[in-house]
Amino acid sequence: MNKVTVLGATGSIGTSTLDVIRRNPDRYSLFAATARSNVSKMLAIVGEFHPDVAVMLEEKAAAELRELLAGKGLKTEVLSGTEALSAVASSDDADSVMSAIVGAAGLKPTLAAITTGKTVYLANKESLIMSGHIFVDAARRYKSRIVPVDSEHNAIFQCLPEKEQNRIGRCDLREAGITRLVLTGSGGPFRDRDIATLSEVTPEEAVSHPNWSMGRKISVDSATMMNKGFEFIEAKWLFNADPGDIEVIVHPESVIHSMVRYRDGSVLAEIGVPDMRTPIARAMAWPDRIDSGAEAIDFTRIGSLTFRSPDFSRYPCLKLAIDACYTSQALTTAVNAANEVAVQAFLDGRLRFTDIYTVAARTADCFTLAPADSLEDVLNIDLAARSKAFSILEDLGR
Repeated sequence: MNKVTVLGATGSIGTSTLDVIRRNPDRYSLFAATARSNVSKMLAIVGEFHPDVAVMLEEKAAAELRELLAGKGLKTEVLSGTEALSAVASSDDADSVMSAIVGAAGLKPTLAAITTGKTVYLANKESLIMSGHIFVDAARRYKSRIVPVDSEHNAIFQCLPEKEQNRIGRCDLREAGITRLVLTGSGGPFRDRDIATLSEVTPEEAVSHPNWSMGRKISVDSATMMNKGFEFIEAKWLFNADPGDIEVIVHPESVIHSMVRYRDGSVLAEIGVPDMRTPIARAMAWPDRIDSGAEAIDFTRIGSLTFRSPDFSRYPCLKLAIDACYTSQALTTAVNAANEVAVQAFLDGRLRFTDIYTVAARTADCFTLAPADSLEDVLNIDLAARSKAFSILEDLGR
């Protein structure tokens, strides 16, 4: 029995993870679940899965949950705060951790899991965007297994030889005969919209992804394709790739989730319906395959598969993130921090869609040469970049 801690249990990835656990009760049990403040969802999770521990980031939410659980006679321990996140992630009572917290908040608890040698199902891309070499070095030092969960990186993982699957973070692509990793992306809801009108995009339009069901922040990142830029950075660290080994292709149908090019001319692709339960189940059960709940793809109904090169004038955030990957760890950390600030401002109605790039790019200019050799360094850059991004928001009158 694999006892799993789910960091970010009430979010999109967390919900899908719980469904995989639900469908495979002979293999998995829930040790701990965490959330920021969604008491009603956490109450339902505890009522169904009876984890040992539930963590609410906000103490007020934790107090409410404790009272509700006591009223139902449920014995799950309720903790609160950031230290509690790291405590359950590193607990000896858990075998594995699903890292599904969105944003920089997921870095510390995910590292805590890594430093106790656990298997980490990695959906929190910020862990690698902010601390790439620190994270990978820690996994090697503590003999922690990283299994990618993002659909694109899980697709690449599935297309790798078994030897490389066993050494994520320290792959040797050349030895494996691999020439390129191909990240596919839908292009988001505005891939065919007149560029001149993008400044008028509303939050409601931006979070309406044409193919995937995701949280609001990630949906905006998909619309700007910053998400694909972050996945580019993540691929570099997961697969020990040079940036020149990675390419991005817009694939509107979201049927091919990513591909691997081999020296002999072969291209291996992972294909399926756009349902995150597939990569989650593959990550959790590897090397086995289990029921995920996802529908089987019907090739006769697809019609056609199309591909195009990304247009950087439409997706300047993608170019910004790729350039940061070529430049420095400090720059990728700063871009991520500024993007989080800008996206939240956009969702709050305080920033134009096109100014998400403006805030991120202006912030990045200030951090190109900052040292990023330790966790303390990257956390300091993260804080400073957020401060700079807020200052830029004020300059923009937002």
